[in-house]
Parts: sequence; C-alpha cells; structure tokens
Amino acid sequence: MSTLTGVPVLLDPAEVKTRVKRFQDVQAAIKREVHKVIIGQEQVIENVLISLFVGGHCLLTGLPGTAKTLLVRTISRTLGLKFNRIQFTPDLMPSDITGTDIIEEDPGTGHRTWTFVAGPIFSNVLLADEINRTPPKTQSALLEAMQELSCTVRGHQYRIDPPFFVLATQNPIELEGTYPLPEAQLDRFLFNTVLDYLTADDELKVIDLTTTTTQAQAEVVTSAEEILEFQQLVRMTPVAESVGRYAVELVRATRPMSNGDAPDFIKRYVNFGASVRAAQFLVLAGKARALMHGRFHVSFEDIRALANSVLRHRVLLNFHAESDRLNADDVIRRLLEFKTPPRE
Repeated sequence: MSTLTGVPVLLDPAEVKTRVKRFQDVQAAIKREVHKVIIGQEQVIENVLISLFVGGHCLLTGLPGTAKTLLVRTISRTLGLKFNRIQFTPDLMPSDITGTDIIEEDPGTGHRTWTFVAGPIFSNVLLADEINRTPPKTQSALLEAMQELSCTVRGHQYRIDPPFFVLATQNPIELEGTYPLPEAQLDRFLFNTVLDYLTADDELKVIDLTTTTTQAQAEVVTSAEEILEFQQLVRMTPVAESVGRYAVELVRATRPMSNGDAPDFIKRYVNFGASVRAAQFLVLAGKARALMHGRFHVSFEDIRALANSVLRHRVLLNFHAESDRLNADDVIRRLLEFKTPPRE
C-alpha cells in the first residue's frame, strides 16, 4: 500500500510496470498523431494531455487564428471519445448546453408526457468554443457538470458518463464582445494554458501543410476505458512529503491575507490568491507530468513547470499591478524566484 499518496496499490510491480509502459506509449502516440495536424505548441499539447490524464478541464487562451479549436478537435479524435462542440454566442441559453424537457404526445392515446432531450454537454469531450463570448448566466451552466459529472434540468439530475472533459477556448478579455468568466468557474479549470504565435519556421510549416490538396488526419490511438485506467495510474504515482509541502507553500504564498506566508510583492499586487483546489491540481498534474517524462515519482521541477498554468487564472490582481503593467504571469514568475525548492 502506498503511504505517500494514501491510495492502496493493489497491482503487483510487474503489472504496474506494464501499465506505465502502455501509458507512455499512448501519450507518445497521441502527440505523434496530433503533430500530423498541429505544428509546434509543444507545451500547450502537453498541458492538454495532462488535463486528460488527471481528469480535469483545460482553458486555452489565445488570439483568433492560433489553432485553439483545431487543436481540441484533433486531440479528441485521437482519443476515440464522443465529441461535441458548442459555439458560445451572446444569445446562447443554458438549455442549449444542458438540454431541456419537451412535451411529447402519444398519437394513439393522446397522452402527453415530458421527455428529456439531452444537450451537447452529454459527451466525453466538450469543446466550449469562445466560452467568454456568452454572458455569465450561460457560462455558469457548465459549473455543475465540470465538478459533479451531472446536470440538473427542471429539478431532475442527469448523470454524465465518464470520462468527461471540458476543453474551453477563450479570446483575451481585452477583445471586443467578451465577458470575463466568473471566478468560481475559472477555479474549476485545472489549467489556463496560453497559445502564442508560432515562430517563423513553424508558420512556414503551417503554410506547407494547409495550402495543398493533401489533408492530414489524426488516427485513434486509445479508448475511454483505457483513459480511465490512466487516471487511476496517475493517482497511484507517489509524491514525497517535501514535494507536496512545497506545492502547498507555493499556493499559500499567493494569498495576501495568509499569516506570514505571502511575500511583500504579493501583498501589494494581489487581491485574492489561489484556492486549496490549486494545490490539489498542482500535485495531480505533477504526477501526470512525471509519468509522461518517464518517471514514477514527482519532482520539484514538475511543480515549478506547471505553476504558471495552474495559478495564472486563480491569482486575481489589484489596481497596483495594473498601474505597474504587471499580469498574473509576471507575479507568478517573481513568486517562483522568491520561493525556491529546498535542496534535495
């Protein structure tokens, strides 16, 4: 039994070794298939895969034309999962996401009954495209599903079969016609990963790939059942107490009101810090990253490498930061310089 994770390990070592090998083969195959369609964006692809292997949701932020939607479509195709897409618009209603009850009449008896018509949320991979182009009321329709794997319509609760991932894309909030996501919904996302412009060489590869008659297609490499097994394998990955404590200390240092844990620049620039969920996600994501890099233990480097993506949407800055032209990434980068890991 694993005393470090609190999760009983019931598999023998040979079986664990076999599953780890399969995990690494599948994640390498997914990356290979995705790169048939997507050029570059290595870090973004890794973050999305970590979200899938952890069982979390991922928010992809980037300017229009940076292949956010194409990336999600391509990854979902390699997973062999049921895929649905919602294009968020200002007039989208919550029932357009969850589904609704309709009245159906039996032609023979004339008897009328309520029938539930499921919405696109009943899928394995849900692409919430341009999620911040719809008002908060509709955005919040996803909250229950993201946390509880269920949705409630007219007082009736309907279960969503696992695995279930929300991969949401959003444009930077400075663009016209966008609505900032509520903090409660932002906290449900494991990562907020940023897609930037490609290098000149990668842009040239995109031109070569997309302006000919040949169209690249990604192939299916895994299944829903195997992904659920991978999620269990990730949770079995051990994390040393010192690494777990470092993750907790890093998260606590983002809270300006904590008792002596926050440095002075956090107290100056941050209104609200990260929640306990951030520490949970930081450790879980570290486990998945360790496995993807061929290790069966979590290192301090795993925690530090994932800190920006886990924390950037959970650290809410104040007007002092805006006045000094600082964003969340700047503050987190400074925090990582301040909060170095203990010596091994």
